[in-house]
Amino acid sequence: MANGDEDGVVHDLFSLLSSEDRNFLVRNNADQVEISSLSGKIVGLYFSGSWCGPCRRFTPSLVEVYQDLASKGDFEVVFISSDRDDKSFSGYFSEMPWLAIPFSDLEARKRLKELFKVRGIPNLVIIDANGKVSTDQGTRVVMEHGVDGYPFTAEKINFLKEQEAAARENQSLSSLLVSRSRDYLISKDGSKVPVSELEGKMVGLYFSLHTHKPCKDFTQTLLKFHEKLKEKGENFEIVLISLDYEEEHFKEGFQAPWLALPFKAKSCEKLARYFELENVPTLVIIGQDGKTLRPKAVELIEEYGIEAYPFTAEKIAELAEISKAKLEEQTLESLLVAGDRNFVIEKTGSKVPVSELAGKHIMLYFSAHWCAPCRAFMPKLIKAYNQIKAKDSAFEIIFISSDRDHSSFKEFFLTMPWLALPLGDPRKALVQRKFKIQGIPALVAISPNGQTLSTQARQLIQGYGADAYPFTEEHLKHLEEKLEEEAKGWPEKVKSELHAEHELTRVLHHEYVCWCREPGSGWSFYCKECDFHLHPRCALSNKEGTKADAPNAMEGYICDGDVCRKV
Repeated sequence: MANGDEDGVVHDLFSLLSSEDRNFLVRNNADQVEISSLSGKIVGLYFSGSWCGPCRRFTPSLVEVYQDLASKGDFEVVFISSDRDDKSFSGYFSEMPWLAIPFSDLEARKRLKELFKVRGIPNLVIIDANGKVSTDQGTRVVMEHGVDGYPFTAEKINFLKEQEAAARENQSLSSLLVSRSRDYLISKDGSKVPVSELEGKMVGLYFSLHTHKPCKDFTQTLLKFHEKLKEKGENFEIVLISLDYEEEHFKEGFQAPWLALPFKAKSCEKLARYFELENVPTLVIIGQDGKTLRPKAVELIEEYGIEAYPFTAEKIAELAEISKAKLEEQTLESLLVAGDRNFVIEKTGSKVPVSELAGKHIMLYFSAHWCAPCRAFMPKLIKAYNQIKAKDSAFEIIFISSDRDHSSFKEFFLTMPWLALPLGDPRKALVQRKFKIQGIPALVAISPNGQTLSTQARQLIQGYGADAYPFTEEHLKHLEEKLEEEAKGWPEKVKSELHAEHELTRVLHHEYVCWCREPGSGWSFYCKECDFHLHPRCALSNKEGTKADAPNAMEGYICDGDVCRKV
């Protein structure tokens, strides 16, 4: 975290916040407050906008901190709006108890954003009583520490981090679930249950966002898991840590046998940061001694069910050995046959028995019509499919769709020369879980005897095309040797006008996006510091180019490799 001004700049608040014809700030009731009244105070410059979802979610947290510090009389916040019209500014500002640069003073707002190099919002810059920047990461400080972060100096933040480290060493169920104002959890009917009643039990902390479909699906799995343990008389409890924004969604995701932290309790986000939450659903297992036994138990329950209990290292090792044995016995039928579901389909709807595909090289293609990267990848995959088919008829692809309706599925499937699982087939969830598919497009290569050759076959097709077939380790090693031969005579490092900041190093990447916006694979000349790639032809070309030659992404979007996402 960057704390303070590296150059030790002292800011004069009046010069900073005033303009030629304005010496005041405004409140949301239109009252004017002289800037000179901020002298000697700690001031937070809050760069935000009504159109920004993360800003709307962060603002209530900042309001709470502001109100908690009001009695001190030495802390103020100044809103610097990124709104595009006065109506949006006024509506958003009405939710704020602090001051603002008038919306009409566009030049002052622009000047402050440039001065503090604001590249994204929400952004909170804290200026201490002497005019120096305490931190330009105030948003993170408030989210992680709330009012405890006051006065937001580097010393205070370091002290809090040391406290957190000590708390981790002495972790207990109470240190996790009890706050200054609350020593209880709630049941489905609203009853208060003291946290102390859970002492000595194994507890699962269930981080969930009920509006997120994977959470909805896993909630049902976890409910059955919990019921089975209770039937066996096991001392295991679930505590819901809801990250929902609406109380209605919190209630929908709160299952009757469980306990929960109250809706929007401060501890919810605090625990999410404490356990370094990366995604939801996440289930953290706390042992009977209050220590973290298993930080990620969702996959264990999905894969092993009740057999995963009690989540000890010995139990997990035992299950790993069983999984290893099953993997060695894996066949295409064991992957794609479930009860009477023993077929895939052609575009006509005709059923093809899975048994007819045994003994062939198979690729499982996880994709969807709504996914732009999937559509962009399709021409390359079709080309590779046709080329592979031409030299080996014992090869097939099976489309496993994540489409949301039959019309989208059908429209996309009609563009494909291969087979598919029917839309909504329950086998999809089984193979997705089996191969831990986290994003699409994804390709899994299966050998003729049913063994998994690669779960990264999309990257291999992207990099080598049909030449990646048959995806064996020996064959891929041969391809890498060919790449090494190709690079003979190329320099290890180059300097380029296209990236004058740093020298570029020759590296191997299965896929990347060059400065010229064209995808690449194999060799690139790369700056690790800037995550900047050049094709060999761009890096070694004698033709001069400038950054102005590079095409731009669509406004409002960032294109990162073969994924485009909203800013």
